[in-house]
Amino acid sequence: MTTYTPSEMMIVASARALARQRVVFVGVGLPNIACNLARRTVAPELELVYESGVFGARPARLPLSIGDPTLVSGATLVCPMADLFMNYLQGGRIDVAFLGGAQIDRFGNINTTVIGDYARPKVRLPGSGGACEIAIHAKEIFMIMRLKRRAFVEKLDFVTSAGHLSGTPGERKALGIPGSGPQLVVTDKAIFRFADDTGEMFLSSIHPGVTVDEVRAEVSWPLNVAGDLVETEPPTAEELRLIREELDPAGVYCK
Repeated sequence: MTTYTPSEMMIVASARALARQRVVFVGVGLPNIACNLARRTVAPELELVYESGVFGARPARLPLSIGDPTLVSGATLVCPMADLFMNYLQGGRIDVAFLGGAQIDRFGNINTTVIGDYARPKVRLPGSGGACEIAIHAKEIFMIMRLKRRAFVEKLDFVTSAGHLSGTPGERKALGIPGSGPQLVVTDKAIFRFADDTGEMFLSSIHPGVTVDEVRAEVSWPLNVAGDLVETEPPTAEELRLIREELDPAGVYCK
């Protein structure tokens, strides 16, 4: 079997989840590589949208940030950030958005603000940026995070971006939140999805060589496991070639 890194497994699993999607809001790092891999494989018509005001990006190389000029070359549209958020995100035209965070709870709520008490934090994080608005307005939210107990917590230190809130059915709609919230969390050990009725995260797929007990050990709440739990299909030789030769040849994110 072809060897691969945990990061490559995360990229491939995320890319495959984009099959049949059309417009995706993405940042840099692993989500960016996943989206560009999906465009070369399962979703050739995928349109990449970047927070800096770029729609339909066709980056010729790995972008260093959302302000990297490579995003502009070949793009369908470049516009002010405010126009992108108002006309595309708040206009309901984003099918999927990728988010990450320092902490996530069982209902997919995300913390990117502080670790510890807000007034006297142990660590002050970058904050929301556009994540709060993205979590509210995108039709679906996918997340890429490494599975660690300190990140998958029972209670967030701060709620930066709304997931399924308390898990009460209809809660997002009652608050006027249009998007359907988190649908998928891809980690280096497993893939999680969310129950339709409770909005609670459950284990959907484990990566090759990983056990359910290993996954449970890194989650701070009693984890539900799908009755039809499957093993994630490992990356193919072609998927790895695209990542290593075209998308991240220097191994910036994938080693």
